[in-house]
Amino acid sequence: METRQLYTFIKVAQLQSFSRAAEELGYSQSAVTVQIRLLENELETRLFDRVGKKITLTHQGDLFYTYSNSILKEMAQAKKAIRGQGPLNGVLRIGTIESLCFSKFPPILHYFYQHHPNVAIQILTGPPEELIDMMEHNKVDIIYLLDRPLYHINWIKALEKEDEVVFAASPRSVFAGRKGLALDDILGEKFVLTEKDANYRKELDILLASKGCSIKPFLEISNTEFIINLVKNNMGLSFLPHFSIQESVEQGLLTVLDITDLRISMWRQIIYHKDKWVTGEMTEFIRLAQSDFL
Repeated sequence: METRQLYTFIKVAQLQSFSRAAEELGYSQSAVTVQIRLLENELETRLFDRVGKKITLTHQGDLFYTYSNSILKEMAQAKKAIRGQGPLNGVLRIGTIESLCFSKFPPILHYFYQHHPNVAIQILTGPPEELIDMMEHNKVDIIYLLDRPLYHINWIKALEKEDEVVFAASPRSVFAGRKGLALDDILGEKFVLTEKDANYRKELDILLASKGCSIKPFLEISNTEFIINLVKNNMGLSFLPHFSIQESVEQGLLTVLDITDLRISMWRQIIYHKDKWVTGEMTEFIRLAQSDFL
């Protein structure tokens, strides 16, 4: 049994495809097929059920998947212990949402640039459902998202922190500084909102619907930075995570409206798969994010 066979087996199991695994590993499909066949012969069992074009793990394959990840994790830790920690020089793949990427990542990336210049960082953005799928298929090492608290037996959560989502306006807005505002006071105003698939936008729409009302924005866009710039210029109100506008509020460029009859919180969460070998690059990113590094 060879290490490369275990890597190949894990990749096929994650992607549920011999051809896609071959493409990602840089092998021919026949090479992948041979490696899996050799493993099955050595273990004297069938690891995959092949029904038509669908590939799924057998019971024995599912059991071997857990052992394979443990074996590779132990081997990596042994190499790390023997060689010493040394400078970080690997690849770090992170999946996140637009608002977190805009507000939380710049100082962390600057730190990596200054202290770990040989680390190659790849960032993919998308809605939480896509990020979770990327993590489950090992397309990213870590996901950093904003949602209701999420749990799964196969996940390890490295961070869970509550953040309020607030109505934001320009200091020039007629609503700036007013206390005790109600939803009805602002519903008729122009709004710039994230697209409907953004989870905090969904929460807002659900709560508004429960009250028998709604907001019809004049602009919907996924780019949080663009939204913030429009609101700064008094081109409408918005509904955004407080952390994404905190710096602008402190600088006097934005203000948080005092809406008394609606409160929504979401949770910033860092999650990785329990079978994922935790690299030094992942550990460093998690350390910085946990400390709210700025």
